[in-house]
Amino acid sequence: MSAWDLSRLIRDREVSPVDVVEACLARIEETEPTLNSFITLMPEQARDAARRAEAEIGRGNYRGPLHGIPVGLKDLFNTAGVKTTSGTRIYDNYVPDEDCTVAARFSQAGAILLGKLNMHPLAFGPTGENGDYGHMHNPWNPERITGGSSGGSGSATAAGQCTITMGSDTGGSVRIPAALCGIVGLKPTYGRVSRAGLTPLSWCLDHPGPMVRTVEDAALTMNVIAGHDPLDHATSEAPVPDYTTALTGDIRGLRIGVIREYFETEIDPAVAALTHRAIAVLGELGAEIVEVSLPLYEYAQPISNAILSAEATAAHRDILLSDGEKLYPQVRERLEEGLFISAAEYLRAQQARQVFCNQVADLLRDVDLLAGPVEPVTAPKILERRIEIEGQSLPAVPMLTKYTRVYNITGSPAISVPCGFAPDGLPAGLHLAGRNFDEMTVLRAAYAYQQATGWHAQRPAL
Repeated sequence: MSAWDLSRLIRDREVSPVDVVEACLARIEETEPTLNSFITLMPEQARDAARRAEAEIGRGNYRGPLHGIPVGLKDLFNTAGVKTTSGTRIYDNYVPDEDCTVAARFSQAGAILLGKLNMHPLAFGPTGENGDYGHMHNPWNPERITGGSSGGSGSATAAGQCTITMGSDTGGSVRIPAALCGIVGLKPTYGRVSRAGLTPLSWCLDHPGPMVRTVEDAALTMNVIAGHDPLDHATSEAPVPDYTTALTGDIRGLRIGVIREYFETEIDPAVAALTHRAIAVLGELGAEIVEVSLPLYEYAQPISNAILSAEATAAHRDILLSDGEKLYPQVRERLEEGLFISAAEYLRAQQARQVFCNQVADLLRDVDLLAGPVEPVTAPKILERRIEIEGQSLPAVPMLTKYTRVYNITGSPAISVPCGFAPDGLPAGLHLAGRNFDEMTVLRAAYAYQQATGWHAQRPAL
């Protein structure tokens, strides 16, 4: 069940948090040997927390919609007394003393932590492979990738192991696994959710965000985790709205821009057709659909590459130099590439980024949202380094991030919402992005589409 539906049953004492946790743990036991979603599972701690939640609610101390709801955190969110590996055995014995801000806010809301979720090592990759803790497997086809880097979050949510999970998104790492696993993934505006206590990859591109089954659950989660945090100087002091008020289902009068360049690059025809059909549904619901152009789109990858490579290497330089041979080879190679980014190249990329941001902001003065695909393909096979699209053999990593990186560069809120299945039986996602700090409009459109279609209700037959 979604958190939205489950929370009402818990509030009204029709269902106990203890029963909910036991159901999740049973589902994990059934499916975890196939999926490998978790690095650390916390069954006894979760049961204890569920009993406390049951007692609190029984005394009339109901904290809100996430009270008694099971959550899972990507294993780069610090958790007091529970190891945080960042997806590498180099940190296998690292146990933080304090919760990160997001974990603390979940705890204050009464949510129950089930465990820490598997991820691409150091969050530096879009596929969801991990040589230390095992690769992540897509619930729709376990031979396929979950996407990364928040792969365990994607598989755990899609398979019903956990009601709400959290990922982090530096080049698409919330939205990529959301699209490939058939769930909802929201990358909030940069500065809307605190990064304090998260292992960094890129200080100016990292965005924590919820990975859930429904748009309603994304709104409920944002109500808990969003807001200023003095421990993260980048967080905004702008007031946090009640995101659930965006869930009206009415999008009449919205102008939605479809970026022409997204469909002029390599994209699987089946995914393109699903995306066009999803956008047409938004038009049928009363939105005005217009074609727009983003001429600088082709520069999104090189701008992101230069900034991300330099900042990731700066963040992890010490372990690269001291324990580089212990890192997953692909991650080590990507960190080594960052050693060759000069200060001049980094600054030029930041200058180009500003021009890029200005162009996207110009588009969003004329339209309310930008729409397109999240991914050009459905989930490739695990460890597949190249992707075939209409006879072309293309490198997997840049293909998987080519649409998502745009909104890490701009910091814009962007969501992936399920929009159907390709002939191979694998899901695809509709990508909607809005103006900075206008998650409300993004959620409004995503909810209207979700309610008109029902793809979010599909479940993998594990």
